[in-house]
Formats: sequence, C-alpha cells, structure tokens
Amino acid sequence: MLLAIMGAPSARGQVPGAPSPLLPQPTELHWGTGRLPLKSALHLQIAAPAVPDPAVRPAALRTLARLHRGAPARPAKTPGPVLQIRYGRAGQLAQPGEERYSLRVTPGGVLIDAPTGLGVLRALATLEQLPHAGPAGRYLPEADVADQPRFAWRGLLIDPARHFLPVAVVKRNIDGMAAVKLNVLHWHLCDDEGFRVESKLLPRLQQVAGATGYYTQAQVREVVAYAAARGIRVVPEFDLPGHTGALVAAYPRLASNDSIKEVPVRWGLLNIAIDPTKPGTYPFLDSLLTEMSGLFPDPYFHIGGDENDGRQWRHNPRIVAFMRDNKMLKAGTTDVDKHQLQTYFNRKMLALLTARGKTMVGWDEILGPDLPKEVVIQSWRGAKGLNEAVRLGHRALLSNGYYLDLNYPAAAHYAADPLPAATPLSAAQQQLVLGGEVAMWSEFADSVIYDSRVWPRAAAVAERLWSPQATTQNVPDLYRRLALVSTQLEALGLQHRRAPAQLLRQMAPAGTLGPLTTLADVLEPVKDYKRHFQGFKYTTQTPLTRLVDAAPAESDVARQFGATVDSVLAGLGAPVRPPALARQLLQLRAQLLRWQAADATLRPLLLASPALSEYAPLSTRLGALAAVLLERLTQLEANQPALPVWQMTARAILDEAQLPAGQAELAVVKAARRLAGL
Repeated sequence: MLLAIMGAPSARGQVPGAPSPLLPQPTELHWGTGRLPLKSALHLQIAAPAVPDPAVRPAALRTLARLHRGAPARPAKTPGPVLQIRYGRAGQLAQPGEERYSLRVTPGGVLIDAPTGLGVLRALATLEQLPHAGPAGRYLPEADVADQPRFAWRGLLIDPARHFLPVAVVKRNIDGMAAVKLNVLHWHLCDDEGFRVESKLLPRLQQVAGATGYYTQAQVREVVAYAAARGIRVVPEFDLPGHTGALVAAYPRLASNDSIKEVPVRWGLLNIAIDPTKPGTYPFLDSLLTEMSGLFPDPYFHIGGDENDGRQWRHNPRIVAFMRDNKMLKAGTTDVDKHQLQTYFNRKMLALLTARGKTMVGWDEILGPDLPKEVVIQSWRGAKGLNEAVRLGHRALLSNGYYLDLNYPAAAHYAADPLPAATPLSAAQQQLVLGGEVAMWSEFADSVIYDSRVWPRAAAVAERLWSPQATTQNVPDLYRRLALVSTQLEALGLQHRRAPAQLLRQMAPAGTLGPLTTLADVLEPVKDYKRHFQGFKYTTQTPLTRLVDAAPAESDVARQFGATVDSVLAGLGAPVRPPALARQLLQLRAQLLRWQAADATLRPLLLASPALSEYAPLSTRLGALAAVLLERLTQLEANQPALPVWQMTARAILDEAQLPAGQAELAVVKAARRLAGL
C-alpha cells in the first residue's frame, strides 16, 4: 500500500504573478497558493495494474529527468516529495476515452491518477509544462487539474515523400507531438516524387522510387515503437491511385500510359494515376498492402485518393472502353465518369484492407453516395466535405485550416474548428467527427528546416483539438503560451529555432549577420501556393538554402510590432493618454531605426552577393517603410495631421513594400498601413 502524499484540497485561485503556462489548456485547472520546490528530486512511485503499461515507467523517468534537468534520482528510501502514479490498465491507442487524467501538485508531492496508461502520459506532458522560475529557484505551483481531450484523433501529417526526412527528424517531431498531446502521426510515405519504405517483395520500390532516401523495415518498426512509447499512433498513407509517379517509375506495368520513364523531380499536380482496369494491378497491390500493413499495427490505413482528375484514364482508349462497358457514365450523358472508376478502385482497396483487419481512410475526393460507410473521410478542401461525409454516415477528420505549408499564422489555424459552435450537424452526426490533423507538406521543407515549418504553430491546432470548445480564443494569450512551448520544444531537441539561425550564419557575408537577421526576422514565405508560381523553378534537387528558407513561417517580430502599433493607436485615441504610451512610442521608433540601419548596411552587400541579390529590393523597401513611419511618429507625437501629399507618398512606399521578392514578403506592411493611417 502506497502512503498518501497529498494534503488538503488546494485553495482556488491564480498563482500570483504567474499566468498559466499550459498548452493545450486543460478541461479544469485550479491553482493553489503553495509551491513544490524542485531543489530536491522527486521520488517515483507507481501503483500499476497486474499487467502494467510498458510506456508508463520510461515516460515518468523522462519527465523526472526533464523536471530536474538531468539531476540524479534520489535513493528509493530517501524521504522527500514523491511523484505518485496510479492507473487502472494499459492504454489502447486506437480507442476513444483513453486519455483522461487528474493531476494534483501540492508542497508534499505530485499525484497522477488515470484510468489508463495513456492518461498518465498526457498528465506527464502537463506536468512538464508547470515549472516556474522564482528567486529561490524552479518550483511547481500548487495545482489541481482534471483533463480529457475534446477529440480522440489529433494528428500531425509528416511528409517524407517529397523531401526525405531521416528517422531522427521524425523522432524529434514525435517528441514535439507528445509535448502538446497530439496523438496520431499520419506518415505520408509515397507520392509522385518518392516511395519511402523498403519492400522485400517489390525491391524496385526502394531501388528506383526510393533512390533519394527510404526507411528500412527495421526503421519503420523503430519509429512505430518510439511513437507508441509516447502514446502516439502511426497511421501510414500510401497514396493511390493518383500521386503515383514514383510507383509507376519503379513498376511501369501499373501505368495508365507510358509517359513516366523515371521518378518525377518537379513539384505540382502531375495527374499521374495507375491503371485500375488491368487485372494485374490488384495482385500487385495485394502484395504491397499485405507487406506494408504488416509493418503498421494501427487499425487505420490511409490510401490517399486525392487529386486524380482522371486525365490519364480519359486519354487511354482501353480504360475508356472499360468505363463504358461497365456503365461508368455521368448521369444523363454518354460521357465517362472518372469518379465511378475511382470508386470501383476504392472498393477493391477496401476489400484488401478489410481482409487484413484495417479501416480505410481517404481524402475527401473519394467521397460519394456509393462509397461504403466504413471508409473514414479526411477533408482537406473545406468544412463542407467533412459535413457531407458525416451526413452520408462516414466518420470524418478535418485538415482544412490546418495546412502549415501555406504559411498562415498560428491564430488562423487556431480559429479553425472541426465542430464550430454554429455547426449545422446534428448531435448524432457530430459523434462521427473523429477530430483533425495538422498537415505539413514538404515541397519547401527539407530535413533541415522541416521543424521550423511545423513548430510552434502546430501547438495551436493541438489546443484546438484537445481543449473544450468553450475555451476562450484569447489570441494574445495563445502567443504567450506558444513562446513558452517553443522553448520547451527546443529543449526536447526540435530545431525550429537553431536550424534557421544556422542557415543565416552560413549565407551572411562577413560582418552582416546582425543586419541580415534583422531583415530575415520580418520576412515570411509567400502564402498559399504562390511559391510555385513566382518565377523560380523548383525541383526535388533544389537546395533550400535561400533567405526565404531561413525566414520564419510566422514572424514574431512583425506580430509584436503590430501589437505595439495597435496599442499606440488606441492610446493616442484615448481621452487620457495611458502611461505606457510614451514607452511604446520609443519602442516603435527604436525598431524603425534598427530597420533603417540594417538596410543601410545590407543594401550594397546584398547587391554584390549572387546568393542574396534577389532580396535587395526587400531590404530597400524595409528601409523606405521605416523612414516614412518615422515621419508618421513625429506627426503623431506632435499631434499633427498627415498632409495629403505625405499620404500619397506613404501609400506609394507601402504599396511597393507589399511586393514579394525571392518568394518572400515583408510581414510588417499591414501594421505599417495602420500606423500610417492608410
């Protein structure tokens, strides 16, 4: 029998001067007034069931090491605070309701109580976010947490198909997922540009389609085990029948035409699809899916199904004849219907996967009234696809709004919700919504910068999928907690800060690292899919070593500048100017002077550098923007109106500043327009 270590119920209230660091926000959180100093190492006690969860003890030891920053554990009989863990049974990754937990911290120790080992893992993730720093050292604030996820499926899509991502990159992103309670790794393992898993039965898959990198079967099992030890499922995706350029290059007998001779190296929608009418297609896929499904114990298996417009099928007389013979025609016409042929193919895939105990998942293009209801639909094109899927009786996931590769800010992803308050779905239909997934496609993210394109923005989605719907969408507070999580992730080994900084060091001419960093800090890659269409032609071999690659996906400097601008404008418009206004005006002026000085240093050096000359216009525009805003600050401080001629000049400068260069854009222009009153 373990001794009780918890005292009386904690007092309710906020820790003085210490707002919550937790992300995701828990279901219930009450602060006490006490503290548990971390000077003395916590002693671990686990009350495990007869068949313990093998993930619990190693996870608890990792947490203790992080809390104490590697300090050695106390001997078992040493008196002192205790981390006590109680749980009822091992967790089952694919089952909903497995992640509930309670967590209590008092000056006497820590108690975690959960129905399953998975709940313990989630409680440990919360515990790792609790430490505060005080004058007397680090401590855990007294707290009482009762928590459970809103959605059972909270995923991150990792894409090594376009740019291969070594096992170390995948593992550290799994650590990031565990830290913010994401629980499904959607592993996109093949696409037009690569097939990334070793096959013993079909070796040309790695020899030809995986020539630029692939995972051995031993490495796949290693990643699956690593994820499971952190309470994360691994759902593989093998995209079929489209996005199969690499597959067809390895095995041309699957092709719908003979246009593919080698693995494609260009990005974009290539509209390559295997032939679903050839009798030999299905024995091949039977062998492939049998082998691949054996590597992944999760009951879900993703077959893609997206972005096949059917052009290769329509241009093949034999495939067209097959569709006509099988009455695959658009309603009321004699035109063949590629969607019906894809549904025919999907049914074949469903039968193969069902025979292997797998539940099929596909992107929303496969949805149709004749698709069997057991198929799970993942909607990337909008909430409409998700709603339509559940109305037709399918379970569904949302990825629309969570595409990190589009370079939108964390706040935009935070606002997207699989089940918004105004959802048109009935209560029964809402039960079919499993959750959602962050997606980070890798056309413009290799193994060096991949982390920087995922974190910390993915954590905002993690909160949206975990925390109650009623959680206040306080965007400034979200960013405050994202900054804390970002530091935690860096300590775990993520390189979302270090790698871009290293890129800048490598590309900066002598003596320019500081000014170049100043410029890079206010740049962002262009949004949406514009990077594909702005002059520079990318292939799979294009090095991602330009300034746009070192720039942040979301500029913290630009966001903070915008917040200060808004605060200044509000203060100037107040009946009584707030005391902070003078300090904020000084901050703005200092920031603008830094931008001006950076441009003065950089401009001649950028023009002389072949690798950086394309960014000289952005530096020039930043300097001009700073100059015109310094004039505006002088006007505001003197309470002078902006004259029409000044407004015309300022508008022209800011319009110019909005133009991209080198697939990057200045992220401060919107805030600059607000400050200029334009």
